[in-house]
This record gives sequence, structure tokens and C-alpha cells, in this order.
Amino acid sequence: MKRRDFLRNSAILAAGSSFVGHPGLLDGILSPRVTPDGVLSARRADPERRALAMRALGAAEDAGAEYADVRINTNRNRGISTRERRVLGVSDNVTAGFGVRVLVDGTWGFAASGVVTDDEVVRIARRAVAQARANRAAQRQPVELAPAPVEPDGVWTSPIRTDPFDIPIEEKVAYLFEANEAALGVGGVQFVNSSLFFLREEKFFANSEGTVTDQTIYRTSPSMSVTAVSSDGSDFQSRSSTDIAPMALGWEHVIDSDLVGLAPMFAEDAVEKLSARSVDPGQYDLILLPTHLWLTIHESIAHPTELDRIMGFEANYAGTSFISPVDEYLGSFQYGPEFMNVVGERSTPGALSSVGWDDEGVAPQDYHIVRDGILDDLQTTREQALWLADHYRSQGREVRSHGNSYAQSWADVQFQRMPNVNLLPYPDRDVTLEELVDGVDRGILIDGSGSFSIDQQRYNSQYGGQVFREIRNGRLEGMLKDVAYQIRTPEFWNAMDLCGGESTYFVGGAFGDAKGQPAQSNAISHGCPATRHRDVTVINTARSV
Repeated sequence: MKRRDFLRNSAILAAGSSFVGHPGLLDGILSPRVTPDGVLSARRADPERRALAMRALGAAEDAGAEYADVRINTNRNRGISTRERRVLGVSDNVTAGFGVRVLVDGTWGFAASGVVTDDEVVRIARRAVAQARANRAAQRQPVELAPAPVEPDGVWTSPIRTDPFDIPIEEKVAYLFEANEAALGVGGVQFVNSSLFFLREEKFFANSEGTVTDQTIYRTSPSMSVTAVSSDGSDFQSRSSTDIAPMALGWEHVIDSDLVGLAPMFAEDAVEKLSARSVDPGQYDLILLPTHLWLTIHESIAHPTELDRIMGFEANYAGTSFISPVDEYLGSFQYGPEFMNVVGERSTPGALSSVGWDDEGVAPQDYHIVRDGILDDLQTTREQALWLADHYRSQGREVRSHGNSYAQSWADVQFQRMPNVNLLPYPDRDVTLEELVDGVDRGILIDGSGSFSIDQQRYNSQYGGQVFREIRNGRLEGMLKDVAYQIRTPEFWNAMDLCGGESTYFVGGAFGDAKGQPAQSNAISHGCPATRHRDVTVINTARSV
């Protein structure tokens, strides 16, 4: 049974299988770290870049650095956007350069350049050391780094089948036009925007401890937005393709996502929203599909568990975190029910944060952020892991970075960025979507992510969506509109009385997630099943207060 038939007819016995985002995405989570075929390469790290990196590291140490690392990057991105039967734009950009980061007397320094030559790497390394010496005036406490295994020659590549940059632009445009036509074939649809975006990042890293890694990372994002207009022109409604997530895959992800086949469904949803009933505000039970829930996880779990936010070192883009002070939360805070398990990882094949090594040369760990409902761990880099040393030692755990360091380009200094953060399916059995819906007398099913707002500690937040279906007595009824729900983070997750099994699992995500000052953007994936939450406050977004 197709998911569209399920939503229309409430015949939900076999519908859950259509939510699985990618084969094997659950296989690597919390198992011994494995990599899919073709990811780890037998080739050696680029010798020319190795020679440049060694020259930079030597210059930094000669100038007085007690630690140094260098990243040499070439990033290429290509974007294509269309509207109906027109090409709106094509971009193809390449940026290349290197950055050197050093520690001098426990203080960071960083410098970068887009000129990659023998003389320039020496000059920039010395400049980074000079910057660190200048920064000592503001030092409160010397920086220390947690130990990390040395990887002398690591090579890793995203598990793609077809390099998207090998596909002619004409073929990409033709694909988007075909998808646009499929949407325009639905009566009432007036506008269709679609796009493809691709990234290839060639990232070389080396540090003064002996680690050398050479990675090639791909990301691919197909997307569409369909707008329907009422016959009298008094209303319009849109539907975005949130069922298709960006992934760290190649051209095959565009084909496998079937934007052409799904376009009529997006169009029909947009048309149906024109006649949907405006929601009555009040308390509802919510069934949240993973196409929607990934964003709620991102804002209410992933960002609040960034240790730099918790410690007050990061406040840009929606502030710090309600999880403070750490000692009063870690190991005791009831984030949700006992069946709630949330993991951080960078090993799931095709997920956007998956890498072989982070931007400090650390092989990332799979770890519980929430274990059996309790806050169990936080996101860390080599510097941050020592902030939790007492906690880790009391638990008999190794004091080491989880591998959560990242910089968006050679010109930016690396800092803590979230890994893939996933809510695991219900343990022991495959809870179906049918079972989740069957237990609801008065509720709303929400599909797709939409607008949202959050407070400065990620404690209070509000979320919209794409498609809303009323639930009455365990059955899906007609479509609603103007729906948003409000939450307090711990109350919301503790109101989850059941979550779906593996058949409802889907990996959503975002190509761009901003953090820091100056701002940097990374890409993240969040896998999750469908969930059920009791007595959540729903508001009508079309009514004035």
C-alpha cells in the first residue's frame, strides 16, 4: 500500500514501510563502528597535500606552538533552480585554501589563506602563532586537549554510486522540468519551484601529533515547492517536498528519491489544503511523522545538548541551553519515557554528518545522548571532553572527544557542531503507524516540517508543518490547516507514550544549520520513527490573539 493511499483512506495496516528513509540506515547505530563497502579506501592520503601540511606544522612548531593542525580544502557546489518551465538560475562555485590552528601557552590562534604554496603555508603558520600570542591577554584558563588515537594515513569517501558533478546540467534541468510538469498536471496548481543542490568537499587534515586524514564528502539535495491557488484567487496554499531529505549521497539519491513520482502527491496536498477546515485550538493528541519530527528533535534535543551552549560559550542563533548547570542534569534529568533512546553518531551511511574523522582528526563515536529516558551524555570536541572528565571517570568511561568538531570551509576555525542525532525506534517490537493512530480519540497527524520558533534556552518552542490530518476515534479524517503546537521540552517528550518501530523510521535533515559568530553552516541528519504525544497545546495560526 502506498503512503498516499494510507493518508486518504485510513487503511493503515502496511503503510509504515514507506517511511524508511534509506536501506540499512539503522544498521550502524550503536554497533561496533563499521563502514559500508567503498567508504574506506586503500589509497594513501594525497602526497602533495601531505608535504604542504608537514611544512605548515613544522613552521608552527618552530615558531613556538605546542600543538598545531592544518586543513587543506577544496569545496565545489552546484545549484540549479527552476520555476514551472523556466530555469531561474545555475551556479557552480569552487573555493580552495587552507587554515592553520595552533595552541601557544594554552591559547588558540588561527589563520588561513586561499593561496596554497610552500611559502604561504609557512607564513600563515607563523601568523597563527602570532595570533595565539596576542590572544593570551584574554585567557582565563589554558586550553587542554583530551587524548585522541593517532591515524597516520586515513582515507574516507562518502558512499556514493555516481558523482553528481559528472551529470550534465542539461540532464539535471530536464529532470526538474519533468517533475514540474507532473505537479502542474494537477488541477488548481499554479506555481512550482524545484531545485537540485550538490556539494563535493575534498578535505585534508594533519596535526602535530601524527594524524593525517584525507576525505571526500558529498551532499545532494533535491527539493520542490508546489503552490495551489483557489479559483477566485482569494487563497493559496503550498506544499514542500519534506518527504525527500537531503543526504550525503550522489546522483543516485536524486533518482531514488523519485521527485517526479511524488510531485503529484505534493500538488494534490496543496490543492486539498485550500478547502481544509481551520483547526479549533485546544488540547490534542499528536501523531508526528518523522518527516516532521526530525526538526523538533533538532531544536529540542540536538541543540540543547551542545556542550558549548550549555557552558555559555555559544549563544548565537537562539541562545544557550536550559540544561544548566551540567552537574544537575547529566545522568539524572528525565528527558522522556523509559523507551526513549537518542544517539549521536557520524557513521550512518548517507547521513549528512557522517564522516570518517572529524575536523580534529578524531574518529567519531556512537553514543547515547538520552539512555532509557535519562540525559546520559553531551556533544564534545577534544577541548570539551575534559570539561566532563569527572563525570566520565565516575561512570568508568573513557575521557575522549565524541568527534563533533567541524568547520564549514578552510577559511573558518573548527568548533563543536552536532552529529547525526537520532531517536531510536521502539525497542523489542515493530510498533506500526496503525497502532499509534488506533490509540487516539481526538488528535492530529502532522506530516512534514514547517515554520517554527524557539526561546533563548530551547525550553519553549512552537512548530508548524506541511499536512495535518484530523484523527477521530482511531481513524484519520479530513485535512486541517492553520495548525501549530506549543511545547515545553521536558513536558513534551515525557508526554510521548509510544513511538513507532523500524517500519516507521525515516531520516530527515537540513543542508544548512547555522551556529557561531562569525556564523558557520553545517549539514545534519536526524533519524526517527513516528511518535505519539498526549495532550499537546495546539493553536490556530490564522487567528489573532
